[in-house]
Amino acid sequence: MGTALVTGAGRGIGRAIARRLAADGFSVVIAELDPDTARDAAKEVGGRAVRCDVTDEAAIDAMAGSLDDLQVLVNNAGIYPFGKLADISTDEFRRVLEVNVVAPLLLSRRLLPLLAASPSGGAVVNIASLAAKAATPGTGAYSPSKAALVSLTKLCALEFADSGVRFNAVAPGGVRTEGTAGVSADAEREARFNALVPLGRRALPDDIADVVSFFASPDSRYITGQVLYVDGGLSEATIPFLQAAQRGA
Repeated sequence: MGTALVTGAGRGIGRAIARRLAADGFSVVIAELDPDTARDAAKEVGGRAVRCDVTDEAAIDAMAGSLDDLQVLVNNAGIYPFGKLADISTDEFRRVLEVNVVAPLLLSRRLLPLLAASPSGGAVVNIASLAAKAATPGTGAYSPSKAALVSLTKLCALEFADSGVRFNAVAPGGVRTEGTAGVSADAEREARFNALVPLGRRALPDDIADVVSFFASPDSRYITGQVLYVDGGLSEATIPFLQAAQRGA
């Protein structure tokens, strides 16, 4: 199947993606800032760990130089220091944009030649968020950054189309991960959230990984520039939300 590189794959959604792509037959490279979680994930999937700051062009160059081939790039690494726009510092806002938007561009441009050389056509999958579609108060730079990532995905699909590399985005809704464990632990709050999801539950990381697998496979060979919201229907649940509000739920 070739090689797949997944950034931020030490835990959560990224780790699930690494597991799924390994199961699909890819040789998986785990690109992580934390070397310990990178090694653990690589050991689990039988892949290779690379410590990389995805905002550092020199580090990206070094990582790219260590690759002989590449078929799939999954830009999953992201940060989400939440807070109100009135309170978030300018430096923090910029840092979120650097990790969540600029880094995927740097990686995509640097790795494009390898991806384009893939015999079956390369694929880039960016991990966006429901927050890209629904501006989410209290998320600081996160919501704007994911909206920018969706736009970047579409522009890359057009400007790099002649390379044969496809660019698509997967946008999760609420997902049960280490990062949301505190929220999910509140059983009453979780039940209220699940009641508003048309499919009745919060997503698991594997739900997201399965869709990434599709975009990484030849089955999506004629799809580029698209964003798929993997949210159990939450992004289309305006009326149920309003009905719940009227009931006082």
